[in-house]
Amino acid sequence: MIKSRLIKSFLLFIFIIALVACQEKKVKENIQFPSTDLAVENIIPKPFKTIATNSAFGLDERTAIFTSQNSNGFPEVGQFLSEKIKEKINISIPVNASISETVERIIYINQSDSLDLTTKESYQLYITKDSVIINSKTAEGAFRGIQTLRQIIPETSNDTLTDHKMWLIPTGKIWDHPNYVYRGAMLDVARHFFSVKDVKKYLDVLAYYKINILHLHLSDDQGWRIEIKSLPKLTEVGGKTEVGGGEGGFYTQDDYKELVNYAAQRHITIVPEIDMPGHTNAASVSYPFLNGNGKQVKPYTGTRVGFSTFDARKDTIYAFLDDVIREISDITPGPYFHIGGDESHVTKKKDYILFVDKVEKIVQKYGKKMIGWDEIVQADIDTTTIAQHWSNQSNALTAVRKGSKVILSPAKKAYLDMQYDTLSKFGLHWAAYIPVDTAYQWSPGKYLKGIQSKDILGIEAPLWSETISNIEELEYLAFPRIIGYAELGWTTEENRDWEDYKVRLGNQTPYLEMMDVKYYPSPKIDWKKKSVPIPMGKD
Repeated sequence: MIKSRLIKSFLLFIFIIALVACQEKKVKENIQFPSTDLAVENIIPKPFKTIATNSAFGLDERTAIFTSQNSNGFPEVGQFLSEKIKEKINISIPVNASISETVERIIYINQSDSLDLTTKESYQLYITKDSVIINSKTAEGAFRGIQTLRQIIPETSNDTLTDHKMWLIPTGKIWDHPNYVYRGAMLDVARHFFSVKDVKKYLDVLAYYKINILHLHLSDDQGWRIEIKSLPKLTEVGGKTEVGGGEGGFYTQDDYKELVNYAAQRHITIVPEIDMPGHTNAASVSYPFLNGNGKQVKPYTGTRVGFSTFDARKDTIYAFLDDVIREISDITPGPYFHIGGDESHVTKKKDYILFVDKVEKIVQKYGKKMIGWDEIVQADIDTTTIAQHWSNQSNALTAVRKGSKVILSPAKKAYLDMQYDTLSKFGLHWAAYIPVDTAYQWSPGKYLKGIQSKDILGIEAPLWSETISNIEELEYLAFPRIIGYAELGWTTEENRDWEDYKVRLGNQTPYLEMMDVKYYPSPKIDWKKKSVPIPMGKD
């Protein structure tokens, strides 16, 4: 079956290339495009290898997109590209339509079994004067490839040689693959709630920069944000509060499934987090039998941490968690379930260890790999469990000694809720001030002594929401720093350089403005346009 599919795709590819080459020769054999340089394009994350051939592919209404057929997800990738081209330059490119006399150039998204494609996200991008070819083993790899292509399509027509508008794309070759398989952003929707619309917008921009994980912090002391049908009070009671006394909010299971599907269309995996045994006041207010700190529980809208805990000695706690983990796992196709586990200061150590051991078994029961903040390594965790480093280096080392992988989210480098500087309007600074250059200039593979790249699953940039309550404030803290974290996760260390990166970052302005992203216009960056928001801080 696979062999037959590949043969059919190859024959279609040969047919299209031959036909288009013939038409191109007939229609445009005398046109000489201006010299270009693919190697200096403002691509983020920077590709593994780029070779420029100094001519151009003329994108216009006479271009068509074709994809491998009967291949899982490839036609959808082609349709996604067509829609994004329409959004950017307002031309309609047909996808897998019949060949017509008006087609002069093609974009072909090809499923390939090349041995040079070493990972499921690897892609090859070949651009000539009459064709753009993206090779990948999977639709996920093809999707990463079209993000690169999107970034090198100019915003305005830059052709003066023809009688109609063309958008000239530099020719050349790109071979690319990710440095880490896990490249994440975390959004805290528990302290302040963010709507489905807001999260979708965030997903759109994350996908453009090849981030493949969105970790949703769905519960905390201040609010419970996901419907559990067998436990309705979690949202009826726990979903109505947030920091500062706002109205809160929650996702119905249909809302959550809508987000999961939207993310999947962008080849992003949603990782749900239910924080426990600490950070659990909202759950205990909803169901008081959960409470283990010996004090009366009531709604909490402040920002203090460490005062709440589940009662780790009650069997009813684990029955409750079985329902929660089962319902969320049933609507989460991704492989991970995050149990939190940090800052559980009032939980006795022996109770904490007992709790993590029991919850790990529940997570595994429903077919998921457990992730937890690095404190979970105090328990006898399985080698499939992943520790997310945020503060304690010795915990990360312990995780590796136990055979577990580590996600790097060091607060001093990767926390998006840290202020840029002393003048920043939003954010905190208990870990550090993190200006744009500090966010970029560190090496995940060398950050923790004793931990090698092979021990690291990837990196994640968390955005805690104590000080923000709407999408504009979220964007101010996340952008442009999350763009740099995207490059840290994808691009190899030898290909990363601050002086080069800050130029490419400054040239992201047209995209960010098209997406109406209210980013922080750091004075450390020479932004391509000046129609940016007035800085709220100075780094």
